[in-house]
Amino acid sequence: MDDFLSNPAVQGGLAPFVAALVVALALQPLRLAGLSVVAAFATCAYFVSGFQLTPLTATRKILLLSIAAPLLGVLVDFAFKPTRVGAALLALGAGAAALWAFWPVLAQRSASEAWLLGGTAALALAFMVGFAQLQLAGDAVRAGSAALGLGLGTGVAAIFSATALYGLYGIALGAGAGGFLLPQMIRGRKSFAGATFTLSAMLTGGLVGAGAMILAQLPWYSLAVLAFVPVAARLPAPEKAPLWLQAVIFSVYAFVVAGVACLLAWPSPLQS
Repeated sequence: MDDFLSNPAVQGGLAPFVAALVVALALQPLRLAGLSVVAAFATCAYFVSGFQLTPLTATRKILLLSIAAPLLGVLVDFAFKPTRVGAALLALGAGAAALWAFWPVLAQRSASEAWLLGGTAALALAFMVGFAQLQLAGDAVRAGSAALGLGLGTGVAAIFSATALYGLYGIALGAGAGGFLLPQMIRGRKSFAGATFTLSAMLTGGLVGAGAMILAQLPWYSLAVLAFVPVAARLPAPEKAPLWLQAVIFSVYAFVVAGVACLLAWPSPLQS
């Protein structure tokens, strides 16, 4: 059993997917199926590194923010009405969270490098969170497809960038999105996404990508491309198509953009 649970495919894929599926099925009647994505990420983190939060490294800050995001998302969904001002505040908060998570590392870089990496991380997270809240929170299929593409794309790009840990985190996020999408595809009925799902998925995915950029070798422009994965999920699909087919189409859109980001992260011969 220990060998099974220590398998990276189980830690980053199977176990997070099962956790997300269970949470999605159990909490869908309460409009809390969006918690599935944090369940997936937390499951991976438990198997890979545990839940110790001290000393508060950049990676542990990502874990802490991934836990705080759905709590804030639930508050936004059930205590406030969605507004453009609210989306803007969430976007600004996401950008600030990125700087908080990685500031000790950025402070050790040259000024130009710190501005480039820190600015890219902050802008990418702000854009993803703000766009998802405005354009995807009301459509659980599009939101799930965007998270699926972002998670898997970030995971593969992180592996290409020489960080297996962040690769597992990204893939786990994609697995969580798959667990959120699958019940909708089978039932032919949409769940509720809201900020509970979109804030968790976009903030966590963006932070993992930013970590792969700042702490490893992910090019800044690869993260910039990943930021447009949610936009791809907004592209049109046949309105009368079955829900499962819409999910496939939206996911393919997201995979195309994520694939470009992965190609940009592919190691060149000079890096080998």
